[in-house]
Amino acid sequence: MAKAAAKHRETLPCEGLKNGKGLQKWWNQRYLQFMVLPGIIWMFVFNYIPMGGIVIAFKKYRITRPISDAPWVGFKYFQEFFQDSNFWNIMTNTLGISLLKLFIGFPLPILFALLINEIRGIKFKKVSQTISYLPHFLSWVVLGGILTSWLSKGGIINDFLIALNILKEPVSFLGAPNYFWALALITDSWKELGWGAIIYLAAISGVDQQIYEAATVDGATKIKKIIYITLPSITGTIAIMLILQIAGLMNSNFDQIMNLKNQINISRSQVIDTYVYQVGMTMGKYSYATAVGLFKSIIALILLLIGNTSCKKLLGRSLY
Repeated sequence: MAKAAAKHRETLPCEGLKNGKGLQKWWNQRYLQFMVLPGIIWMFVFNYIPMGGIVIAFKKYRITRPISDAPWVGFKYFQEFFQDSNFWNIMTNTLGISLLKLFIGFPLPILFALLINEIRGIKFKKVSQTISYLPHFLSWVVLGGILTSWLSKGGIINDFLIALNILKEPVSFLGAPNYFWALALITDSWKELGWGAIIYLAAISGVDQQIYEAATVDGATKIKKIIYITLPSITGTIAIMLILQIAGLMNSNFDQIMNLKNQINISRSQVIDTYVYQVGMTMGKYSYATAVGLFKSIIALILLLIGNTSCKKLLGRSLY
C-alpha cells in the first residue's frame, strides 16, 4: 500500500495536485501545453499589453509627450466622429460591404466544399482544390496591382465582356463608385473561396461513412444525402464560422479595400478601417483614430454576443 502511494506521488509534480483533477490533466498534457505557451506569450505581448493605449481615446494625446501627461477630454473624440460629415457614409460602406460578404460570400465556401466532396475522381479533385487555393496565397498588394490592370479600360475583363457583347464600350470599373461593392464581394470571394472551404471539407470528412451507405441502401439521392446527412453533421462548424463572421461585420478587409480604393471611388470605398488609417497614420490624429477604433471594437463585441445568442437559440450551437 505504501509503495503504491509513493508511486502515485511520483506521477504528480507536487503534493497540491493530488486532489486537483484539472491540474492533474494539465500535468499529463504538459508537453502539449508548453507548445502552446509561445502563442500565449505572443498574444499577451502584442494583443493585451497594447490595450493600455486605449486610454488615449479619452485624452488629448501628442506623440511628443508621455500618455500620462496628456489632459483628459472625456468623450470629445467620440462626439466628433458621430458628428463628422462622413460618419454615415463610412458606416454605410462598412456595413454594406460586410453584409454582402455575409449573405453571399459566406455560403459560397460551404457550397464549394459540398461540390468538391461529391467529386469521385481523386486526381481531378486534388487539381480542383489546388487551383482554388492558389489565389489565397497572393497578397492583396500583388493582387491589387493585377486587378487594377485587369479592370482598367484596356484590361482583360473589358475585352472579355465586349467579346461576349455584354458591354458595348470599355468601362473603368475601379473608376466607377457604383461598382465598388460588387467588386469587393467578387474579388474577396474568388480569393478566399478554396481556402475557406478547407475547414468545411475537414468537417465533412469526419462524417461516418456508414450513414451514407445506409442512406444509399434506402434509395436516397445525392441531394437528399447532402440535405439530411452532410449539412446537419457540419452544423456546429457552420455555426462557429457564422458567429465569427457576424462579429467581424465592422471589418471590411483592410488590405483589400486599401489596395482597390482610389480618389474616384472613395465615396463607396471609404470604410472604418481605412478611415482610421487615414486620420491616424497620415494626419497624426492618434486620439481621434483610437476613439474610432474603440467604437468599432465595442460594436464588434455586441455583434459577437448577438450572433452567439442567435446561433444558440436557432441552431443549438455556440462558442460558449
